[in-house]
Amino acid sequence: MEPAEYALMDAAEDRMWWYRALHERLRAALAGVRGRVLDAGCGTGGLLAGLGGLPGLELVGLEYAAEAAPRAAAKSGAAIVRGSINALPFADASFAAVVSADVLCHAAVDPPSALGELRRVLRPGGLLVLNMPAYTWLLSAHDRQVHNTRRTTAGRLSRELAEAGFARVRARYWNTLLLPLMVVQRKLLARGETASDVAAFPPLIDGLFHALTVLERRLPLPMPAGGSVLALAERPATDRP
Repeated sequence: MEPAEYALMDAAEDRMWWYRALHERLRAALAGVRGRVLDAGCGTGGLLAGLGGLPGLELVGLEYAAEAAPRAAAKSGAAIVRGSINALPFADASFAAVVSADVLCHAAVDPPSALGELRRVLRPGGLLVLNMPAYTWLLSAHDRQVHNTRRTTAGRLSRELAEAGFARVRARYWNTLLLPLMVVQRKLLARGETASDVAAFPPLIDGLFHALTVLERRLPLPMPAGGSVLALAERPATDRP
């Protein structure tokens, strides 16, 4: 990402409604996991800091950017390793779970290589949790600012995970109720080359937006569309290193 974006992320991820909603979903996906957990592309460490309260986890972060890794270490207290998701600097089958939020979308990432590496470092039966931005037609100034070159759909991400050898793949959209506002913001309002969606919102609006994401989580049926795709998958239990 652009260096300035890490400062925005570091300042906003503890309180901005979108980060809170994302981290709530990721924590829920990891409920019941015990052992070593890797945040692959941990940014400035907000998710790792939030996972620190879950029992039985040994947290490790991977971060490529020199601007972000020290911030992640200071914020989370977790072990942070510099490296690329395309060639993870970890042994085979060394993690009970891996989470990677909005990383495979980056220009520097080769998705087939990254998915192969994520599968390699998971132990058999281990859990992969991915978040990805949705819909190529939503590429915007914000994506250029954070060096996103790809967005996806639930169906496409499911197929890519299955082709990479993962089992029990489940992919669902979220951030559905706010998708119309997202379209207006990205396609009509924010047309500058350096426009970023990461910012402090007025407390009332931030609280309202977060409440809508909470309401959405409580709805009984999967959402037909959304601004993001959350996918869970497993390395097959019979897939031995």
